[in-house]
Amino acid sequence: MAKNKNVNYKGPYGYQKLKEREPRASIRFKCALTNTIIDVLRQRPGWVEVKDEGEWDFYWCDVRWLQENFDHTYMDEHVRISHFRNHYELTRKNYIVKNLKRFRKQLERDSGKLEAMKCDFFPKTFEMPSEYHLFVEEFRKNPGITWIMKPVARSQGRGIFLFRKLKDVIDWRKDGVRVDDQKDEIPVENYVAQRYIENPYLVGGRKFDLRVYVLVMSYIPLKAWLYRDGFARFSNTRFTLSSIDDHYVHLTNVAVQKTAPDYDPEKGCKWMIQQFRLYLTAKHGAEAVENLFAEMDNIFIKSLQSVQKVIISDKHCFELYGYDILIDQNLKPWLLEVNASPSLTASSQEDYELKTRLLEDTLNIVDMEGRLTGKEKRVGGFDLIWNDGPVSREDGNLDTPMNGFVANTHLGYNNDRKKQLRQLFKSFQTQQKA
Repeated sequence: MAKNKNVNYKGPYGYQKLKEREPRASIRFKCALTNTIIDVLRQRPGWVEVKDEGEWDFYWCDVRWLQENFDHTYMDEHVRISHFRNHYELTRKNYIVKNLKRFRKQLERDSGKLEAMKCDFFPKTFEMPSEYHLFVEEFRKNPGITWIMKPVARSQGRGIFLFRKLKDVIDWRKDGVRVDDQKDEIPVENYVAQRYIENPYLVGGRKFDLRVYVLVMSYIPLKAWLYRDGFARFSNTRFTLSSIDDHYVHLTNVAVQKTAPDYDPEKGCKWMIQQFRLYLTAKHGAEAVENLFAEMDNIFIKSLQSVQKVIISDKHCFELYGYDILIDQNLKPWLLEVNASPSLTASSQEDYELKTRLLEDTLNIVDMEGRLTGKEKRVGGFDLIWNDGPVSREDGNLDTPMNGFVANTHLGYNNDRKKQLRQLFKSFQTQQKA
């Protein structure tokens, strides 16, 4: 159970530990959200919802609750919550840059430049206003290129703007905060200035990014699962660099796109990642796409390793991250950001079904019921990609890399991998004949 620490209740670190509990007939849960996750929790056999101040075993909390209550809550061994204490080391835009830069330097020191180059998946970024003078120096080296400003602690495209003139940043600096919006949680709002990817890969002339889900159960040791499903989020307007003020061109967030005058809620602006992988394979061949997705795997692992030593790896915590990946015309993936609270609100029936499966599989891995052996490499749509080291795939005969090791990753594949490989090959042959 979990309950507030107080003078009448003592446990470890000065608090008296509870007696061992009997096997739980039911699992008491709380949930701070009112979207897909609450539906999944309420439908889970043997799980009972707790209201208000009742004792609970599982809490899908929001980050605000975490900040205000984590240090004042005693938790039994079995209790789980849905965020790590200082998750922001990975998910705040300025902190992830700091941690990736530090990790890259460490890799170069320990393993050489070649290994350090595996961290070159993040566009050149400066924290503002603290690195303003460094930014100006870089800006003047490359006149005319496009930059993008992002507030470090906001989501859904709020507060973002593109610019090519230093005057825009000077105006922002004077104002303290540029554009719309209410005053946010942080009193003085920091931004990052990031080099804008001017050559994104386009489908039908439209920009997109990929939303990929990674579940971390522990940082010490690092244990991470990659979900097979995900989606590409498309802009509603054809891409052009001649109109950098048009958010419908440059921002793929659904929260932005659904406000477009010609947005069609029935059609939406998403592709399932399986469709996207099939499309890319038909256009570029299986080998190029395998290399692209392997580079994405590298992004997931290296970004998690960059914060492994700074995130508090509490055994009660897990986290489902939403990675946003952009692909350029050279089929190079770029990490845009990592979300600690990826949207679980469905924009269509297909989206609802995907997120329902995702959350059910997440709960199966969290395993409040104690059903898993701990040796699983796959649970539902999740594949274990790192378990204090790389995890090999069991069906290694499907690929034959030089070193014989095949990573346990199936992103963008259907559950029947062999069948989809045949579909990929067939679609590629059709494309070649066309």
